[in-house]
Amino acid sequence: MSSGWLDQIRWTSDGLVPVIAQEQGSGTILMLAWMNRAALAETADSGYAVYWSRSRQALWRKGERSGHRQRVAQIRLDCDNDVVLLEVEQQGGVACHTGRHSCFYQRLERGQWQAVEPVVKDPATIYKEGR
Repeated sequence: MSSGWLDQIRWTSDGLVPVIAQEQGSGTILMLAWMNRAALAETADSGYAVYWSRSRQALWRKGERSGHRQRVAQIRLDCDNDVVLLEVEQQGGVACHTGRHSCFYQRLERGQWQAVEPVVKDPATIYKEGR
């Protein structure tokens, strides 16, 4: 696959683009992460989500340790060419490191953030060596 499509993306000054992972079928927003060129190219080639971990400064193959991989059905680019949307099949039902289905499990209620989504799997059983 030619990499010219990667040149059409408006990367940040540090070579990243924000990526929204949306669940295929339900439309639930599962998470927001970042990709560099290598992560997006590998995602397109492999059909599975690969992100850039800003804390580890390394490629992060989603589900590599937890088994909760994201199979990519579609890759879309927004009108400004600066946000990528992945439509994914979330394997294992958990996208968040807290053991929840979505990372967006907190809702603002009366000036405080409240957890409104249940933990699906205990993170201690998912991550044997920590996050």
